[in-house]
Amino acid sequence: MNCRYSRRYYFIPAAVCTVGEGGTRLSTAFAAASGAEMCQRHILCPGGRIIHGRNDMDPIIQVEHVSKIFGEKDRRVDAVNDVSFEVERGDIFGIIGLSGAGKSTLVRCLNLLERPTSGRVLIDGTDLAGLSARELRQRRQNIGMIFQHFNLLMQRNVTDNICFPMEIAGVKKQDAKKRAAELLQIVGLEEKAKAYPAQLSGGQKQRVAIARVLANNPAILLCDEATSALDPQTTKSILALLKQINEEYGITIVVITHEMSVVQQICRHVAVLDHGRLEESGTVEELFRSPKTEAARRLIISGTEQISRMRGKRTIRVTFSNHTAFEPIIGNITLEFKTPVNILYADTKTINGNAEGEMILQLPESQEIADRMIQYIRDRNLGVEELKNYV
Repeated sequence: MNCRYSRRYYFIPAAVCTVGEGGTRLSTAFAAASGAEMCQRHILCPGGRIIHGRNDMDPIIQVEHVSKIFGEKDRRVDAVNDVSFEVERGDIFGIIGLSGAGKSTLVRCLNLLERPTSGRVLIDGTDLAGLSARELRQRRQNIGMIFQHFNLLMQRNVTDNICFPMEIAGVKKQDAKKRAAELLQIVGLEEKAKAYPAQLSGGQKQRVAIARVLANNPAILLCDEATSALDPQTTKSILALLKQINEEYGITIVVITHEMSVVQQICRHVAVLDHGRLEESGTVEELFRSPKTEAARRLIISGTEQISRMRGKRTIRVTFSNHTAFEPIIGNITLEFKTPVNILYADTKTINGNAEGEMILQLPESQEIADRMIQYIRDRNLGVEELKNYV
């Protein structure tokens, strides 16, 4: 048996699969060779389906030189400008940028709600632009989407809202109700099955929206500012739910947000968008420790505007992780150079389960001492970046 395990699901060669009503099932030969009970308990791919012979490291989303232009001539707006990136299967991928960066336009290009002016979007290797209208509708059933304002049907109760996409897909009413009950259990709203949207809090509405989008077993979930209308505590709980869904069901999630805290809490990889252009991409840890572009720095060091009112010639940003935070660096610098430093800002965050910290320090006026302090910090494997326009 040649199975490969990725996170919490197996990928099975096509030779041991059969296709029948309700999706792909294990073949009799595979069940006999590997122990049906154990395999059926664990074999799960995005959307609960076995993927035929796919390598789990192949990208599930490929964006190739995508541009989207609105208007013409003097009214032309380049909402998305030559953007390329890939999203790995089973990843949680963040697209972050300030208002007007082109994030929402880009995510709508991923399922062709907005058709790119140029470039290609490939889902599982298929160019969506090459599909017929019918084929595209079928493919979109595999790409779920949740929004900032929930988009629930106010005249329907919670169960009926979740059943709605299954009605469109032709699922029997009894089966749809059963599936809705399962989904309500997943999102923790079993007791709200008969409630109407007007009777729910913002966080509960978003949980219903998540349950509804899971009804068709999508392989991809697009989240367009899904937590922007929620308070911080509710945001944290919704992000925890999305992370749980990703880990337990293998669904690939793309998160659109303007908040770095959202990216740091849930995403593994991130792309920074600014004025329609992809400025930078990589792991969240890489972006946090050493942002390479001005757009990324603005997002990383947001919330520290008070620094601009302070005076000093040398200001640095020091980053550290739980692997490099054992030394009392500030105390040791003060003792070593007999000169104090001013801590303008300090914070720690949890990124992918690891503690990541940052400090913004104001160094002494003496250039020689400041240079030696910077070298002292670098020698201890901490990240150091000199900040401009922050003092």
